[in-house]
Amino acid sequence: MAWHIKGEYYENCSCTNTCPCTWSSMSVPATNDYCRANLAFQVPEGEVNGVDMSGVTFVIIVDSPALMSEGNWTVGVVVNESCSDDQMNALGAVMSGDIGGPAAMLKDMIGEMLGMERQQVTIHEEGNDFHIKIGENFEYNASIVTNPMTEQPVKIVGMMHPAGEELSVANVHKANNSVMGVSFAGENLSGYRTQFSWAA
Repeated sequence: MAWHIKGEYYENCSCTNTCPCTWSSMSVPATNDYCRANLAFQVPEGEVNGVDMSGVTFVIIVDSPALMSEGNWTVGVVVNESCSDDQMNALGAVMSGDIGGPAAMLKDMIGEMLGMERQQVTIHEEGNDFHIKIGENFEYNASIVTNPMTEQPVKIVGMMHPAGEELSVANVHKANNSVMGVSFAGENLSGYRTQFSWAA
């Protein structure tokens, strides 16, 4: 059965500056001995297995080796508290990779799946600034980086990434992120922002 979800995408990882895992399509190691990342998706529109997915917000939590292409990732998924059981089951099908889409291309990279859990997820965006919070122990603030001459977002284009081939670069001013046993904190960390569309 055909399915689709689309909406807004926000990313933060433990790398300083611009994450090399992203612009190199995972062929260059992270700036630390590991790469810990959170990939947040807001879904205003979509349908999976006959289930309306509008209103779902989910965050993919990743803990991987510095060179992500080595695989053996630890992955978990947090969904917003208002996500229904039907929506959660449909999202689980998407995340399994069994019904196609970006997860199908990445599922062989996963060594351990932490499962899915509901928490309060808040995403606030104003202009070029965005703020993401999960529960009480995960929070970061970021701004899209702009060209000082044109005031347009600085972008990287053409790489392999589950959210798409064009990402606006963001600076994560301060992050203190701990969820599902995956933790990192810091200042001036890597971030990205774009719109996404998944379908199969």
